[in-house]
Amino acid sequence: MAFGPFRLWPDERLLTRNDEPVPIGGRSFDLLVALIERPGAVLSKRDLLKRVWSDVVVEDGSLRFHMAGLRKLLADGQDGARYIATQVGVGYAFVAPVERRAATGGASGVAAQSADRVESRGVGRAPNLPPQPRLVGREGDVELLGERIAGTPLFTIVGPAGVGKTSLAVEIAHRRVADFGGHVAFVDFAMLENPAIVPSMIAGAMGIAVDGDDPLAVILGHVRERQFLLVLDNCEHLIESTATIVEHFIDEAPLMRIIATSREPLRVRGEHVHRLGALPYPEDAGRLTTEQILAYPAVELFCSRVAAADSDFAPKDESVRLAADICRRLDGMALPIELVAVRAATHGIPATARQLGERFSLGWSGRRTAQRRQQTLRATLDWSYDLLSAAEAILFERLSIFVGPFSVDAALDVAADKNLGADEAALALDELAAKSLVSVNRTGGTGIYRLLEMTRAYARDKLRVRGGGEYAAAARRHAGYYLAELESITSHDESSLEDTGPLRQQLGNIRSALDFSFGDDGDLKIGVRLAAASAPAFLNLSHLLECQRWCARALAEAKAATGSAGNGIMPEVELELQGALGAALMFTQGSGTAAGDALGRALDLATRLEDSWNQLRMLARLHIFNKRLGDYAAARLHAERAVEVAVQIGDDEAFGIAYSLSGISQYLAGNLVRAREELEQALMRSGPTLRSRTIRYGFDNHSRTGIALAYTLWLAGETEQANRLARQTVRETEQLEHGITQCIALVWGAIIHLWSGDHEAAEEAVDTLSTRAEASALTPYIIAAEGFRGALDFERSLGADALVILEKSIAGLRAARYELLVTPFMLMLLWGLVRGDRSREARDLVEDAISRCAQLGELFAMPELFRIKAELVQRLNSDRATSEILMRDALSLARQQGARAWQDRIENMLSGQDGGTPK
Repeated sequence: MAFGPFRLWPDERLLTRNDEPVPIGGRSFDLLVALIERPGAVLSKRDLLKRVWSDVVVEDGSLRFHMAGLRKLLADGQDGARYIATQVGVGYAFVAPVERRAATGGASGVAAQSADRVESRGVGRAPNLPPQPRLVGREGDVELLGERIAGTPLFTIVGPAGVGKTSLAVEIAHRRVADFGGHVAFVDFAMLENPAIVPSMIAGAMGIAVDGDDPLAVILGHVRERQFLLVLDNCEHLIESTATIVEHFIDEAPLMRIIATSREPLRVRGEHVHRLGALPYPEDAGRLTTEQILAYPAVELFCSRVAAADSDFAPKDESVRLAADICRRLDGMALPIELVAVRAATHGIPATARQLGERFSLGWSGRRTAQRRQQTLRATLDWSYDLLSAAEAILFERLSIFVGPFSVDAALDVAADKNLGADEAALALDELAAKSLVSVNRTGGTGIYRLLEMTRAYARDKLRVRGGGEYAAAARRHAGYYLAELESITSHDESSLEDTGPLRQQLGNIRSALDFSFGDDGDLKIGVRLAAASAPAFLNLSHLLECQRWCARALAEAKAATGSAGNGIMPEVELELQGALGAALMFTQGSGTAAGDALGRALDLATRLEDSWNQLRMLARLHIFNKRLGDYAAARLHAERAVEVAVQIGDDEAFGIAYSLSGISQYLAGNLVRAREELEQALMRSGPTLRSRTIRYGFDNHSRTGIALAYTLWLAGETEQANRLARQTVRETEQLEHGITQCIALVWGAIIHLWSGDHEAAEEAVDTLSTRAEASALTPYIIAAEGFRGALDFERSLGADALVILEKSIAGLRAARYELLVTPFMLMLLWGLVRGDRSREARDLVEDAISRCAQLGELFAMPELFRIKAELVQRLNSDRATSEILMRDALSLARQQGARAWQDRIENMLSGQDGGTPK
């Protein structure tokens, strides 16, 4: 076996250099044989110790000692010679090309073998390649390019800095060495600055001696009719000279194949471009198991590099989830992941995750042996930035204002000014995309651009350093652009809010624009309008706390600036701010005074503006506010006014809203027949469930009407129909993906299923309610979910504290002023107390409940409350006469209401059947 000037004779335990014997110890010889037998493969320390010291037990120190001696003997590292590479924490690999030759006489025939050596001039047979990398997550790319190399003159691997282009090219070359008979060479242009030297550098890497002044002609003379695989790495800064030479190779050396790596295509004839994307990483690791997270290539790479630098590292749940978040913030880019992993091995993953902030720690160092441009993220990006034209550099910096994706229109609107025209900016954007500094997603036919996070942090540093008010000017144009976009959507094109994907992608830009506008260098007028325009977006995506925060801030700062509430804000803008603030407060904190004041102010403004649709919007929100508060008289008045406004508008959608409000008020008052009629009318006229309507009112009226009708049907004794409609309504809200709407349906759906005895369906609804309420920070619904769990536990005899949990939930609902659910929960608690032989506690509670419902006008529950009171009177006082009077009153009221569900229970109890308190 031959490598460089050396030849190894395993059978005769002889090593020669230029046909001269080389003295080598036995253990060192065995080490060399083991490494050469598997060139390019990393052999673990354990495997080498077992192979070479099979007869004794030795420490790692012996292996290191003999490996150091072997490297010295081979002159490893001198004059550019590389033979043995160390994989830190793993083992060693023989990295020089090895050529196997048939023996012709053993050691005595050494001289005779010299004729078989590779020519000292011309193309050599030993491939000139860097060590084979340990790729993670690139098998698909390797297979695709490897299969197509034979028929493709030039493959250019294009991608942003640090994505792993070089590693991919080297891996493919290693795997295709045999296909080209060892005629493989690697050329790294990273340290080359003079384009005139490119041909000479290629010739040297190919092992071709050039005596004349035309190295290209000499190269072509050697490869014109010969197979050869040439890897040209880091071409971007020498792209013109490289492209010229490559075209000559393509035209005049038909058997030659070239793999180039560059941050932009070479743009020559016959070029095939392979755009290398980031390594996959989990977008939301919270929903995945540790094993699932580790299966993502980006996380696998990170953890493997941490383990290589810290032998004590063991991936655990918390550290793996933090690693996934780090990989997400680094956009799955290989080089940044490796650099950060080195830091994590020293400082720990939690500390590293905390330190990885806005600036992405651009100065953190990686391997000392890496090329200088790859030792820090800043150095990597400096390499690309220094190649930009003046216009490209200005645009690159200004684009850092965007947080997340942006369109070409957004880019030009924000980046262009008197110093950088729109046409010039458009050309510069194309060049930045070609140079992989801007990522482009052309899915669906529209170009959507973005800067990778590490790139954006770098560009933003540059923009701040540029000075001259550049940063503030770009940020102001950015805020103005998103203000115009959002105002256009909410005033003219609400249908665009049906698909939440594009809107969700722009949240980063909206938040950034708001932060700037309310900041020291911002513009308060833009900020106030932007808060109002973005409120529907936050409500749409169930970001209620954020909606509340920005609306409250806009109103407070406008008041501070003008000295009086509302003065200085356009009424239309204040209406939107107050209405959104009231809805957000109501659903996150409960029906408090602040929420009611905001909604009342919004209705006053809509009335003053004679804006009928906004009056209807605010009446709908005030109706649900007062209903939750337990002020059913006020809710009924709002419903009656909504009907009047709907008549003025004369539109089916308006009637759908108004009849829904009125129908809900009717069932609460115990008028079930009229409630059913109005709710069915509302469903018929409200139209399909659409996000645009949901956002307009703060909840989806169609599904709210549906679940109210389902509850009305249950009270009317139509249990099967009620459960069917409840399930259908919940399914519709799932597709809508709107937190408030889904929680409304789930709460009443859970009651219907639970009261119907379908505990499995009830539990499923409660689980979903809990998850959705917590995800959207809807505190009253979180409290309700706990109460449902208590009721379910009691029904299934799963805990002695089940009723205690239910009692705590009732207290929590009252504290949140969510009175609407108190009565259903009190009914469930009463049933539990009666069944649990706690009649005295139940007596006090039923009296309180009857008094409360009478005061509120919540009459739908009265028949059942009277029935329970009658049962308790008979149990505690043995007063059958009084009990029967109460029962007759309850029956009469149930019949009057059309409440067949309560009527059946009362009649069963009167007839002596066990059909009273649910079991």
